[in-house]
Amino acid sequence: MQSPLVTEALFHLGPVPITAPVAVTWGILAVLGGGAFVATRRLKLVPGRGQALLETIVATIDAQIRDTMQADPAPYRALIGGIFLFVLTANWVSLIPGLEPPTAHIETDAALALIVFAATIGYGIKARGLVGYLKTFAEPTWVMIPLNVVEQITRTFSLVVRLFGNIMSGVFVIGIILSLAGLLVPIPLMALDLLTGAVQAYIFAVLATVFIGAAVSEGEAPAPRRDSLQKER
Repeated sequence: MQSPLVTEALFHLGPVPITAPVAVTWGILAVLGGGAFVATRRLKLVPGRGQALLETIVATIDAQIRDTMQADPAPYRALIGGIFLFVLTANWVSLIPGLEPPTAHIETDAALALIVFAATIGYGIKARGLVGYLKTFAEPTWVMIPLNVVEQITRTFSLVVRLFGNIMSGVFVIGIILSLAGLLVPIPLMALDLLTGAVQAYIFAVLATVFIGAAVSEGEAPAPRRDSLQKER
């Protein structure tokens, strides 16, 4: 098994080397994009089983965003939901023989963390304005500016380390046991690895929600709850 820090190119697109994690990532994006297109192509007022499952997933993501951010989930649904589904699928791709999870390679995790970092800044500026967002680095006092800047960087780095460490370690443990003990022994560990993959996808998505929520919390009004709307009616 090769080191997750060293990847060989499968082929080249001009001068750009394409490694296995990149190719697998493209495959995952194609599957998720195609699945989303098929699932939403013919939506009905009376949902069938597939549409009911899709609506349940969307409602669960919306509820998590609303409970975490206390805001309308619509502007964040695509990003948070997309991150969760991608990380979950990437973590579980190890079920396919011969494939390793892209999230077991640090460059994939770094790209995901940078997306969250950029989204945090983008949503923060959109909610508070550029000046208002920059002022948050001086809260509660201007002395905290260096610490607040470092916090932005370190929490992004923590996203990379947490996801990379957990997924990479699972891949290595299963690979070692498989090479020593044969085919059937690692099955319980594979089941545990699936659970770990789901938990890590959930944690990554929740942390992304928390970071974005902290950036927009004072610049956006909380989403109205259903019970208050009913009372007004």
